[in-house]
Amino acid sequence: MLPADTLAGRVAVITGGSSGLGLAMARCFASLGASLVLAARNAERLERAAKELEASGAPVLAVPMDVRDPAQVDELLARTLERFQRLDILVNNAAGNFVCPAHELSVNGWNAVINIVLNGTFYCSRAVGRHWIEKRQPGTILNIIATYAWHGGPGTVHSAAAKAGVLAMTRTLAVEWAPYGIRVNAIAPGPIDKTGGAEQLWATPEAAERLRSAIPLGRFGEPEEVAHAAAYLVSDYASYMTGECLVIDGGLWLGRNLFVERTPKRK
Repeated sequence: MLPADTLAGRVAVITGGSSGLGLAMARCFASLGASLVLAARNAERLERAAKELEASGAPVLAVPMDVRDPAQVDELLARTLERFQRLDILVNNAAGNFVCPAHELSVNGWNAVINIVLNGTFYCSRAVGRHWIEKRQPGTILNIIATYAWHGGPGTVHSAAAKAGVLAMTRTLAVEWAPYGIRVNAIAPGPIDKTGGAEQLWATPEAAERLRSAIPLGRFGEPEEVAHAAAYLVSDYASYMTGECLVIDGGLWLGRNLFVERTPKRK
């Protein structure tokens, strides 16, 4: 575990912060001393998350907004600075996904996911990056992607393409903004339980079991496992790490083409 003061004095903006992995990261960052800005579209769920974190003693600002709108992104930054006078960490976690064969995917369905995942990540990164560069302040950005950004994922062409773009953006900005003291990394979670949206990708018990049996570690991940890794990446303990993507998937993507049995038979 990281020391309890690891993120003391830091202000973290987390998009998609009202539930799932976003809320898990918010809880973890709060436990390490961070002040939080939660951004999401669902105002009711956002307020509920903010109240939970405030009850634990964390300073929290809840901002209902849509990352697809650059004007709302600018307002998010302005409200963050008004409340806390600084910003140190940006987590681009807002996402949208659903399973649909590519030939049946509508233009609106494609654009919805691309606009949230790829464009939204750029709009937020650009706004925050500009602020840090103008103020000559270092900072850290963490993008949440998925392993099918590089191995592909039938039924998720919209999300796979968007996440691949975010991976390229992560590496490009890491190099471009390194001279300003800005680090940019990514996490690619695999199947993580109890996140709400992820379960749409394994909608039945049978589908869940098929997926679980394909994971070399034999289980789904927990949101807290991703949150702990995120806390490390945005902390000073990872100060020499930029442009990297940390995979947290129980070995799933590495074991996709195994030619041996995953579970040895007992004699």
